[in-house]
Amino acid sequence: MTQTLDITDRTRLRRSHERGHFDRETINAILDAQPMCSVGYVIDHKPYVTPTLQWREGNHVYWHGSSASRALRNSRDAEVCLTVSILDGFVMARSGMHHSVNSRSVMLFGRAFKVEDPAEKHAKLARFVNGLFPGRYEGLREEHAQDLKATTLLGMEIAEGSAKIRTGPPKDEEADYELPIWAGVIPVTTTVGTPEPDPRNLPGVEMPEHIRKFRL
Repeated sequence: MTQTLDITDRTRLRRSHERGHFDRETINAILDAQPMCSVGYVIDHKPYVTPTLQWREGNHVYWHGSSASRALRNSRDAEVCLTVSILDGFVMARSGMHHSVNSRSVMLFGRAFKVEDPAEKHAKLARFVNGLFPGRYEGLREEHAQDLKATTLLGMEIAEGSAKIRTGPPKDEEADYELPIWAGVIPVTTTVGTPEPDPRNLPGVEMPEHIRKFRL
């Protein structure tokens, strides 16, 4: 497997080249760290972007939704763009122009395909659930045939794309460092709150360990 993606006209960074990364290790790490993504596609020559959840298996990324979804129907066998972004901090500079954010992001391009085989679809959806909440899928009720029929699963090879990362303090103009203005970084992190039980849980049903220990 190629460890670095080829740079194409769509993935080449025109500015801030030092922030670009094309190695699979960096791209995979960002995809694995943030399940929320946005998928861009075209319907009737008009662009749309839909937020959804994604997960990676090897050299492919997957997302799913209702079989009635217009977004999924129009993404199948079509060129799409999938993006993931993680905000790590607000960069406070000494001028408005140089304010920025520390962040990690991935942009992927490719042709989406539909996972047709029911057994393969079932296995991938189970890995998706267990990937976020280890051991949860085995404790759920058995999937009905209609559950799988009502779900469309799309995938895309990770073959064209790039990551972009910004870290560190602001980069001000040299003369501005003499100004009495506070500058620095306000870190941003995602935290997981205390789980809130469904009021319709049956009496005596305890919170499982994978919920207690869940972290992003």
